[in-house]
Amino acid sequence: MKPLDPRLLTHAKDARSYIILLVVAGTLSAALVLAQCYLVSAAASPVIDGRDTLADIVPLVAALAAVFAARVAVAYAIEAFGHRAALRTIRDLRAKILRHAGDAGDRWLSQGNAASTVTLVTEALDSLEPYFVKYLPQLFLVSTVTPLALAVIFFTDWLSAIAIVICLPLIPVFMILVGKQTAEYSAKRIASMQNLGEQLLDLLAGLATLKGLGREQGPRTRVSLLGDDFAAKTMQTLRVAFLSGAVLEFLATLSTALVAVEVGLRMVAGHLGLFEGLLIIMLTPEAFRPLREVGSQFHASSDGVAAAEQAFAILDVPIPAASGTAAAPSLALCPIVLEDVCVEAPGRATIAPAHLDATIAPGKVTVLRGKTGAGKTTTVSVLLKLLEPSSGQVLVGGARLADIDRESLWKQVTWVPQRPTIVPGTVLENIGVARGPQLERAAALTGFDAVVAALPHGWDTRIGQGGTGLSVGQRQRLALTRAVADPKPLIMLDEPSAHLDAMSEQAVSATVRELRATGHTVVIVAHRTAILRVADTIVDVRAEAGDTLPAAARETARDAGAERSEA
Repeated sequence: MKPLDPRLLTHAKDARSYIILLVVAGTLSAALVLAQCYLVSAAASPVIDGRDTLADIVPLVAALAAVFAARVAVAYAIEAFGHRAALRTIRDLRAKILRHAGDAGDRWLSQGNAASTVTLVTEALDSLEPYFVKYLPQLFLVSTVTPLALAVIFFTDWLSAIAIVICLPLIPVFMILVGKQTAEYSAKRIASMQNLGEQLLDLLAGLATLKGLGREQGPRTRVSLLGDDFAAKTMQTLRVAFLSGAVLEFLATLSTALVAVEVGLRMVAGHLGLFEGLLIIMLTPEAFRPLREVGSQFHASSDGVAAAEQAFAILDVPIPAASGTAAAPSLALCPIVLEDVCVEAPGRATIAPAHLDATIAPGKVTVLRGKTGAGKTTTVSVLLKLLEPSSGQVLVGGARLADIDRESLWKQVTWVPQRPTIVPGTVLENIGVARGPQLERAAALTGFDAVVAALPHGWDTRIGQGGTGLSVGQRQRLALTRAVADPKPLIMLDEPSAHLDAMSEQAVSATVRELRATGHTVVIVAHRTAILRVADTIVDVRAEAGDTLPAAARETARDAGAERSEA
């Protein structure tokens, strides 16, 4: 990432206000540094020469104390606001990454991006805090304190300024040489952390299956190896960071010493006054310090820089289903028509669904039936504008789905996926509906009332992270209850009975009948007989070989896939 990547200002508005603060604070710091060095020289040199007494320099000492206090206040303000700006920026980036990853669709997430995205937003982005708190302030001090100190030294004694100009480039040269290696190690550390995170997430997802097969101890060696690799990568990054800091400190100290020796010899020879000599000796380390700190803090914040690069890479992923601008017509009144819809499956020469023609009538139950891999869930993704068809089109009340604003469409849709997700909170908070007759009736209809009755605190039982967990079947009942308690005109159910027993399946059928009776349009992905019996229309979804896609559409899909791969 660049020292100050403009993408950071684009994606995080709090970063912009912080940059403005740094510009102002950097200018003020430069003035205070100059004032401090001048006051120390002005107060000390006459006392050493015997021209003034301590009483004569009391005003200068008081002014010096005020300057010290001002520098402390400025440093505190920069660090305090830096922490706040970092936390807000990380929060904004997390929200945007999660939203963008969701908009990118299930297919992008399934290409090995889900676990890495989770690791990025939960762990890696925290490394941005040192970048804001330590690195950026020093970067702006380089552009203010160093030039001002060098200018004052030049007008005071141009020979000393030349000596500093000769020594000054040594720091950025070594900083670049060491920084390249540090950036490489930081990228490897982030990759190792993501590999570890992916392995752990996969393990947790399949832990019940592994335990059922008696293989829960098998992944221990693999996880241990990944943990050791992450620890080794972390130690490599820390080792290079410590060494680079020592190198930069040595160069800055050596350069300051060279200037101090040169100034001291000329003062002894009588070619330079005490005031000028003290001023130059104190300004020299101030000129070197910001540049030295930039190098040191860059290595300390290199993990955050690597994480930001990955964040921007995700945010640059093109969204496959761009939102239109037209408002969605009423889904309670308008039919949805699929005309020769084809979707090319990524990574395999298959069209799923292939040449799908169907009409979803309002107020009716439509079931999508087909073999595994035929494209039933993909069809739902197309209807939700999460995925664009490779060819064909979808019409909603005569309007093209591609021209409809996605947000206005989603406001009329309730979607219950195969594996509903619960969020940390109470059962009632996950339902999102106030307690009352409507909620009790919905729970009784879906059979979720029995689940609530078995929970220790009923509707107020905390579930999710840090709370009581629910099985997959119980989560499906929760999601169905939410759909019935606050129904939208169009309700999409993806395999709602896949994890339920026969009795619970009957509850799902009763729920679907209730939704139809109240005038709602229901689209179900299913293959079980009990669900098929309640259908008004059954649509057979099938897949075909990839060469059945029209040539022009196949070329367009291939180009879009290539663009996503390059991104």
